[in-house]
Amino acid sequence: MPDPWKPAATVAAIIEQDGRFLLVEEQTDDGIRFNQPAGHLEPNESLEQAVVRETLEETAYDFTPTALVGMYLLHYQSPDDSRNRSYLRFAFAGTLGDFRNLPLDADILRTVWMTYDEIAACRDRHRSPLLIQCIEDFLKGQSAPLSLLSAQTVILGNTNE
Repeated sequence: MPDPWKPAATVAAIIEQDGRFLLVEEQTDDGIRFNQPAGHLEPNESLEQAVVRETLEETAYDFTPTALVGMYLLHYQSPDDSRNRSYLRFAFAGTLGDFRNLPLDADILRTVWMTYDEIAACRDRHRSPLLIQCIEDFLKGQSAPLSLLSAQTVILGNTNE
């Protein structure tokens, strides 16, 4: 079993158009919740590739990341230690592209566009406190260039070095 305090790497897309943010409504272990299009980094995938893939899988829209809004470490601790877990989230701002006629991930019920005020008014239905924090950081203009990120694959045992 993985160490619950070793964070899982996750990505999230912050997509704003005309004062509204694209969210997903999803079925979770804690009920139906709102979140940004988000998910886990997969093997041999860069952070940018992961956020593009997750956005497509959860919204059926293409997504082009343009900036890193923030990196967030979140620890969940349950009273009985049965659900302890940690996440390291990389949140990206970007632009929405074409809609693809694809089925959404099984746990995604629908996509929804909401204003900041609408999102703030339903905090009890957020998947995580990072939902509103990422949007607030985006609205403050917080961003870093994607060139800050680097991804490399090293093949071990290569005898040509």
